[in-house]
Amino acid sequence: MQVRRGDFTEPDTLPTAFADPSRVLIVSGPADPEPHRIAVEAAVTAGAEHLVYTAHMATSPDSHFGPARQHAVTEQDLAATGIATTSLRNGFHASSAPFMLGAGLRTGELRLPADGPVAWTAQADLAVAAAIALTDPDRLHGTTPPLTASRALDMDELAEVVSRITGSTVTRTVVDEDEYRAALVAGGLPEAFAPMMTGFFAAARDGEFATVDPTLADLLDREPRSIEDVLADTLRAY
Repeated sequence: MQVRRGDFTEPDTLPTAFADPSRVLIVSGPADPEPHRIAVEAAVTAGAEHLVYTAHMATSPDSHFGPARQHAVTEQDLAATGIATTSLRNGFHASSAPFMLGAGLRTGELRLPADGPVAWTAQADLAVAAAIALTDPDRLHGTTPPLTASRALDMDELAEVVSRITGSTVTRTVVDEDEYRAALVAGGLPEAFAPMMTGFFAAARDGEFATVDPTLADLLDREPRSIEDVLADTLRAY
């Protein structure tokens, strides 16, 4: 194995990082699509024949969720390359659920805006899908179906899951977005990130994260990990 340093924000590092490529996996970072565009262009210039990109199940220029709109920009950049591409429409990362649950994990009350079901999906399972896309591109090419776990749960259901895992009752209270945003900022979240958080709830209400699809289970040849399993592991740190 050869390890090479490359930084999407330092274009001069990418020709060496991408030297002699056949297939390249571009793992998406922060919401800004410009570093992704730089990586796509560098990989194509280096001679890549196939690009694989980690997008999101709600990817659309019309999504309520900011990162999903940015993924749509990168998907347009991929389409413009003229080479084979795979955009992995990953389910919502289950590891982010505790962050979305917020202070309620400590207080026992989830004070959150109205939401909808979310197909929380284990990143380890999504990593297997990415490896398959790289090593067996005939199985995953173009824009994939949503790569999700087998169930979608809303915040009321997550409160029940957390209650079972911790043995302490966690309740769910619906608050308006202004109150939620104010609480986030008061709790130390940079104000620039607040629209992403409120956008998550708006997208969930609109069903953007509700789809479940068997593709990931078929790739894994087993059921994907459930949000219950992921939270049971994650909540040990709380």
